[in-house]
Amino acid sequence: MKKIKVIIDTDPGVDDAACLVYAIFDKMLDIKLITTVVGNVRVNTSTRNILHLLDKFDKDIKVAKGATQATDRISPTAEFIHMEEGMGGYIPPHISQVKHKLVSENAVEEIYKVLSEGDGDIIPLLLGPHTNYGMLFQAHPDIIKKIPMIIFMGGAPYGMPGFPAHISFNVSSDPVAFKIVTESGIPLVMVPSDMGRDKAHLEEDYVYKMRDTNEVGNFLYQMYSKYWEPGYKDKRVATNDTCAYMYLIHPELFKTETISLNVDVVTGKTIADYDKNGHIKLTVAVDRPKFLSILDEKLHEFDGFKLK
Repeated sequence: MKKIKVIIDTDPGVDDAACLVYAIFDKMLDIKLITTVVGNVRVNTSTRNILHLLDKFDKDIKVAKGATQATDRISPTAEFIHMEEGMGGYIPPHISQVKHKLVSENAVEEIYKVLSEGDGDIIPLLLGPHTNYGMLFQAHPDIIKKIPMIIFMGGAPYGMPGFPAHISFNVSSDPVAFKIVTESGIPLVMVPSDMGRDKAHLEEDYVYKMRDTNEVGNFLYQMYSKYWEPGYKDKRVATNDTCAYMYLIHPELFKTETISLNVDVVTGKTIADYDKNGHIKLTVAVDRPKFLSILDEKLHEFDGFKLK
C-alpha cells in the first residue's frame, strides 16, 4: 500500500488533538511534518499540546512552530470552547515537562524545505487558520507548483443550499491568508464545520462509551467532557478536523460539489457558487454510519495500548 504523504498544519484545540490521535497512528499516512498556528489557542499553547501528544503516544514526528498572529490583525482565540489549555477536560503538563523538541526552522521555512525536497505528492492538511500558508505563498511563490492539493477544515459557503449562514472561525481568524490560499490555483477541498457539527457529530452516548473502551478512548473522553458543542438542544461533540482527515484517507465517504469562492477579507465571509470549472471541491454530505464505523475500528486498534 502506497502511503499518503502529508503535512498537517494545526492549532490544537480539542478537535485538532482528537484528529491527530487518529492521524499519527494511521498506517495509510506518511506524516512528513506537523506545524502549529495561532487559532483555537495561542501558538505557544497549541505547540505545547502537539509536542505533549507525541510524548504521550510515543511518536517521533517533526514539529515546527508557526505564526503567532494573523496576517493583518490580532484575532480572538477560542478558549471559551477548548478551555484555557486547549484540550478541554484534559490538563496537559507545563511546557517544561515536554520532551519532544521543535525543529530549528519556523513553520514557513520548514514547510518550504519539506515540499521542495518532495516529489510534488505531499498534501497539506490544514486544520486551523491559513496564516502559515498565506505567508509561505507570499515568501516562496515557486512552491505552489509542488503542491498537488490542499484539504482544509473551515469555510461557511454562503449561497449553497443546506448550509447555515455563519462565518467560519478558521477563515475569519485570517481571511487575508485564506484568500491567498484560495486564489493560488491549487486544487482545494473544503470541509466546512457543518460536516463535523451537523453531519458526522458524536452523540452523547457514543462519547460516554469511549470512556470504557481503552486508555485512548478514556483520554479522548476526558477532552470531550468539556467540549460539548454550544447552540444545540442535544449534547454532541463536533468532529470538524476529524472530517478533514477522513476525507484525506476515505474520500469515498463524502459527496462533493465543485464551486468557486469569493472571500471578504474584512469579515471573513465566503460567498460560494456552483462552478463546474472551479478548483474547489466542497463536501456537502457524508456517509455517517460508515464514518462512525471507521472511527470505531480505529479506536479499537488501540486496545491494549498504554499511554505514556
